[in-house]
Amino acid sequence: MIEDLSVIISMGESYTVEFKKKPDKTLVEEVCAFANSSGGKVYIGIDNDGKVCGTDVGNTARSRIQDSINSLEPHINVDIAFQDNIFIITVPEGNNKPYSCSHGFFIRIGPNTQKLDRDSIMDFFQSEGHFKYDEVVRDDLPVDGKFNEEAYKSYIRAAKISDILGRDATLINLKCAAMVNSELCFNNAGAMFFRKNDEDMEFRHAGIVCVLFKGTGRATILDAKELNGDAVSNIDNAVIFLKKHLRISYVIKTLQREEILELPEDALREAIINAVCHRLWSEKGARIMVEIFDDRVDIVSPGGVCKGITPENFGTISITRNPLITGLLHRIHYIEQMGTGIKRMREATEKANVAEPVFELENFFKTTFKRTQIENSGGVLSLATGDKQAITSDKQAIKTSERILVISSYIEKHGKITASVVAELLKLSNSRARAILNEMVKSDTIEKIGDKKSTHYILRR
Repeated sequence: MIEDLSVIISMGESYTVEFKKKPDKTLVEEVCAFANSSGGKVYIGIDNDGKVCGTDVGNTARSRIQDSINSLEPHINVDIAFQDNIFIITVPEGNNKPYSCSHGFFIRIGPNTQKLDRDSIMDFFQSEGHFKYDEVVRDDLPVDGKFNEEAYKSYIRAAKISDILGRDATLINLKCAAMVNSELCFNNAGAMFFRKNDEDMEFRHAGIVCVLFKGTGRATILDAKELNGDAVSNIDNAVIFLKKHLRISYVIKTLQREEILELPEDALREAIINAVCHRLWSEKGARIMVEIFDDRVDIVSPGGVCKGITPENFGTISITRNPLITGLLHRIHYIEQMGTGIKRMREATEKANVAEPVFELENFFKTTFKRTQIENSGGVLSLATGDKQAITSDKQAIKTSERILVISSYIEKHGKITASVVAELLKLSNSRARAILNEMVKSDTIEKIGDKKSTHYILRR
């Protein structure tokens, strides 16, 4: 296939295009980077400025290029062609990543080839599924160093595990620790669940940051909390933070009152657990974020989705990035069934009659729950006909629902109530008391008996 080199040159170097004046020692690095990324083409005989200078395209030159590329580990097949005294090397995306050459590991970032340092190699390995961060044993984290007795006892109690074998054997059986040179040491998962990490910079990235913002942007912070405890406590406390700052509605049925969070707690908890289970834990420069805005709640996890999950199959297949962390949460029923988290979130929001969560999959995995923005209209309470529900979201209406509960309780105890008694009980005017009673009559919560001075109210049965 003849390529239009003028068009390629005019577009310049990119994520999938590299120009080289001649086949120097860095050629194998470029090929390595393309193989570890999304593939690409190396054009030899074009300098970095896009000037065509040509190169030797004879058999000997081609053989040297092939020998250089053959040094990659593992081996990868490339296509070497030439056109107008220019070599065109087509490199496919590798199926056996990661690839390395004698100079190290390389990937493509934008139009540049970059060598991976140790931490970047770990990130890359985990993103490609070649090692599990949560399973790595840490000889620098002995169990006796900062063991979290409270978290351990709480966990085995929730998991219904007998401690008859003792702490060390139980941790080993849970695959949370291993012997290293006659000393029991945590692996990364074990440290997240059973180690005191709150004052330890080593595991600062394992915490969850919760923030309440004013408005829809990040300019003004109203409240913030860093959760740096064990993994289970972090999940629980992140849910508590959400419940503290999201609106509460009330359902009143005679004397019983039920609180309803504006977004379903099950879906919010599932999103936080999902973030903990599937984040790229080897990325230490970011933490899980739980962010509350006036119009939405964002739960953000570093690392994007696992390799192999696409927008098309998202939510229908499950690939576990951190199987040990996932298994530990499954033991205590924080995960009911593997791979059903997205489905459960969608079902919970549908049942609650709120907007389905929106997911972003690239680089950072984000789950967004849309909030209903409510204007404060003076606190008019609307009582649904039939099931005697009082559902509201502003503070004044919540106050009104509390008054209804007082009225219902009084009638339950004394059999009836009058407007003058309501006014006295609630320190209201007679007209306001009658207004509340009329609303309760309209909603079929109470029944009006008599008229004028003999008017009183009883509970509707």
